[in-house]
Amino acid sequence: MRQSKAFFQTLRDAPADAELTSHKLLARAGFIQALGAGIYSYLPLARRSLDKIEAIIREEMNAIGGQEITMPVAQPGDLWKQTGRWDAAYPELVHWQDRSGRDMTLAMTHEEVVADLARRQISSYRQLPQLVYHLQTKFRDEPRSRGGLIRVREFTMKDSYSLDMDDAGLDRQFEAHRIAYHRIFLRCGVPAISVRADVGIMGGKDSVEFMALTPAGEDTLLLCDSCGYRANREVAVLQKPQPAEERALPLEKVATPDCKTIAELAAFLGVPESRTAKAVFFVAETDVKPGKERKDDAAVAVDSSQAASSRFVFAVTRGDMEVNETKLRAALKIGKLRPATEEEIRAVGAEPGYGSPVGVAGALVVVDDLVASSPNLVSGANEEGYHLLNVNCGRDYQPDIVADIVAAADGDACSRCGNPLHVARGVEVGNIFKLGTRYSEALGALYDDPAGVKRPIVMGSYGIGVGRLLATAAEIYNDDGGLMWPVSIAPFHVSLVVLPRPGKSGAAPLDVAEKLYAELQAAGIEVLYDDREDASPGVKFNDADLIGLPLRITVGARSLEQGGVELKRRDQAERQLVAVDDIVATVAAELAAMQAELDKTVPDSA
Repeated sequence: MRQSKAFFQTLRDAPADAELTSHKLLARAGFIQALGAGIYSYLPLARRSLDKIEAIIREEMNAIGGQEITMPVAQPGDLWKQTGRWDAAYPELVHWQDRSGRDMTLAMTHEEVVADLARRQISSYRQLPQLVYHLQTKFRDEPRSRGGLIRVREFTMKDSYSLDMDDAGLDRQFEAHRIAYHRIFLRCGVPAISVRADVGIMGGKDSVEFMALTPAGEDTLLLCDSCGYRANREVAVLQKPQPAEERALPLEKVATPDCKTIAELAAFLGVPESRTAKAVFFVAETDVKPGKERKDDAAVAVDSSQAASSRFVFAVTRGDMEVNETKLRAALKIGKLRPATEEEIRAVGAEPGYGSPVGVAGALVVVDDLVASSPNLVSGANEEGYHLLNVNCGRDYQPDIVADIVAAADGDACSRCGNPLHVARGVEVGNIFKLGTRYSEALGALYDDPAGVKRPIVMGSYGIGVGRLLATAAEIYNDDGGLMWPVSIAPFHVSLVVLPRPGKSGAAPLDVAEKLYAELQAAGIEVLYDDREDASPGVKFNDADLIGLPLRITVGARSLEQGGVELKRRDQAERQLVAVDDIVATVAAELAAMQAELDKTVPDSA
């Protein structure tokens, strides 16, 4: 590609809203341009890199038996209604009606469509297992799009779906994807670790996320260097201390003026925060409608008289710990929680800042399992300026649910080995889910087993965000000058820069550059040729560094007079003078060495 004709421009300054390094550099280097919030055009450089990422993904998906298909972006709402996800009213899901009044939605995932395909295509166990995948546009009305391509509204995803007879088959496909995903990410130059994760709106029984460790990541991870335990903070489990046995002491009300926080309370009473109980108030917003029963994983654990739109939730943890909302939602079997208002808190008999489960009415009391086994804690008295000493769960109040609902933190004991956990930040570049039969049962995707009995197909779902993977690579590979692409996904291999001013003698730089441009392309080497006549050498060098191709060849009068052209790796400071007749072979050898270096990191496929 001749840069003088290229459909992109580099920018001196990053967009005003750009916060992450990848967003700034991809915009400045002319890879992307924003159309609206979280909606981007991919210009030629980005498109070339995305094509390479997609080619790697296709190779690895095909290697584990995947068959590529293409499914629609627009989906009938009836499919989502049958699985219950339409009624869940996820705000990210875009709804509309077509001209015939039929409910429609833009795809943010394709589980329903695959289950619909399966019920039409699969009838016998002899047709299983199957694995289908596609690379398709998705739209999610993300409320907080940020970070350029890290969190967007419109995006391209590789999503694959496994169809099996039983859980054993699902386990095999799940493991095959785990290995394939690590290969994909490493082939793209992006090391990723796998961590336990929440199943979220997908449902099912198990989920693993693939995280690229970077300070720019939105996800908080808990890692154990001793035993290898790794989990998203949403589901991370810590080893909780075993409370010492004590005789339950009499309940005692004491004045605690101006002690609305745990820290203030502990300091006033002279007790550690671990001897206090913390009250956190929520409202569970259910999608259970009067007269309608939900049976999927998002249904709220309430009795038949509670088919209402909300329920007050009183969560209790130890004072030195924090509520984990994901765990709390899982304990409640609900998809949505919001903080309660002061009016809602007082309506159940509690008092903001002095809340206690003792004496509340009309609330669903959820207690962390450590609180349930900890005697004689200090708790609020539901009266401003007062607390209760020696509160004991089971004696002074009865919990509705006892579960692990606390968030693991840096330094907490690992649930497996007891050694300290440490916190890291990560960008989620992929995820895999064991869906089970949630979607196949809802949509009637059944098969006849060897005995002729109809059984639901067991499904798995597996995703990779292609644009996010590109942005993550940009987040990892950069320096003060700009991007530094891994050779496998760089938009071009070589930046060919010509400084056209002729020297005192010998060949004209422009003639040599034109000859090299043709020879490099003939050898299968991809070249971005900076042939701009109106750009200064400084601008050309800065743009070459900003775009970040693996190699740069500079053709100028000075190097030609010295007997060759200048070759430089983007990730190294050294430059070497290479004879013009040798440059094509030298570049090919350098690129092969870079690729071999990358290939060493990729594990063998299973």
